[in-house]
Amino acid sequence: MKKLLATLLTTTLAVTMITGCGNSADNSTSPATETETTQAADTAETTTEETAQAPALSGELNLYTWDGMFPQEVLDGFEQQTGVKINYSNFDYDEDMLAKLEETEGGDYDLVIADDYIIELAIKEGLVQKLNKDQITNFGNINSLYQGQFYDTTDEYTVPYGAGIPLIVYDKDAVGFEIKSYADLWNPALEGNLAVIGNYRVIDGIALKTLGESFNTEDLDTIQKAGDKLMELAPNIRLISDSNTQDYIVSGEVTAAFLYTSQVNAALDANPDLSVCYPSEGLGFGIMAGFIPSQAPNADAANAFLNYILQPEVSAQCTEYIGYYSTNKAADEYIAPEKKDRLVVPDSVTEGEIIQNISQEAEDLHAEIWKKFQTACN
Repeated sequence: MKKLLATLLTTTLAVTMITGCGNSADNSTSPATETETTQAADTAETTTEETAQAPALSGELNLYTWDGMFPQEVLDGFEQQTGVKINYSNFDYDEDMLAKLEETEGGDYDLVIADDYIIELAIKEGLVQKLNKDQITNFGNINSLYQGQFYDTTDEYTVPYGAGIPLIVYDKDAVGFEIKSYADLWNPALEGNLAVIGNYRVIDGIALKTLGESFNTEDLDTIQKAGDKLMELAPNIRLISDSNTQDYIVSGEVTAAFLYTSQVNAALDANPDLSVCYPSEGLGFGIMAGFIPSQAPNADAANAFLNYILQPEVSAQCTEYIGYYSTNKAADEYIAPEKKDRLVVPDSVTEGEIIQNISQEAEDLHAEIWKKFQTACN
C-alpha cells in the first residue's frame, strides 16, 4: 500500500450525488382512493426506475482485502440496507491475492481492494471485469486526481479507495535541524537514528529522487547509481520494518522515520509535536482501489457495495478509519476538521509520481540492491 500519481490533474469532475435505497412496494389488495391510486402509480414508476439501476440484491458478498480496511459500522450498514451478508477475507501481500485470483481464474471473490501496480497485472491477465456504472451512481464523487492512472487509464475497472503518501516524520528538537528533503536523511546527524519502511521500490526510489531521477526509470546505470547512493544511507538506519514502524519515533528510539500514511497519522496522534516533511524532490503516491474479479459469484452486490462506500458520509467514515488520503472529493467536507489536514491532499502538492511496474531486468536490479542495503544496515 503505498506509492504515487504520475501527474496531478487540475480538472475537477462534476459531483454526482444520487443515493438512496428503495423499499419493496406494498402489494395490498384493499381498495384505494383516487389519490392513493395516483401515489401508487408514481411509486411504481419510481421503483421501476430504481430497479433498472439497482437490481434486487441477495446472497453474500465475498470481500477480499487486507485486514482492518473497513469500520465495522460501515459493513453492518451495508448488510442492513441490502440484506447481503459480507464474508470478509484478508491477505497479507498483493502478490498472494493475485496468485489466488489466478488459481480461481477470477472466481470465488466478488470484490477485491488492492494496490495499483498489482491491479494493472490482474487487468492484463483478464481477471477483472468492467464496472457496471449504471449501478454505481456515485461514481462522480471520485476526486479526478485519482482517476485515469496507469493501471486503469479509462476508469472502467476500478474505484479508488484511498491514497498513500509516504512521508518523513521527525522530532525537530532531537534532530537539531529542519528536514526539507529526502537528501536530508543522509545527514550524519541522523546516524543510527532513522527508521524506514520495508518497501524496496519506495526506498530505492527516494535515492533516485535525490539524483533527480524518476521512481520508474528503467536505465540500469541510473538505478545502480541510486543503489550506490542508498548504501551511503546505511549508517543512519536503525530499523527497516513495515509493521508499526511509527512506534520507534513515538517512543524516541529514533529521531526520524520514513513512514506510510497510516503510520504518519498514528505517530501524530500519539505525539502532535512531531514534524512532518513533504520532500522537496517530489512525492510518491500510491492508490488502493476496489475491483470486481472476472468471474465474481455476485457482481451485482459488489457494484452495490462500491456505490455504497462512495456515498460522501460513508466514504468519510472509511477515510478516517484507514488513515489514508481521501479519494472522494464529495467526502472531504465530512472529514473531521482536526483530521482534514492529514487526510486531504494539500493544494501545495503539485508534483508527484506513482510507482509503476517496470521491466524484469530493472526490477531484479532493485531487488539485488535492496538485499545488499539490508545486509549493510544489519
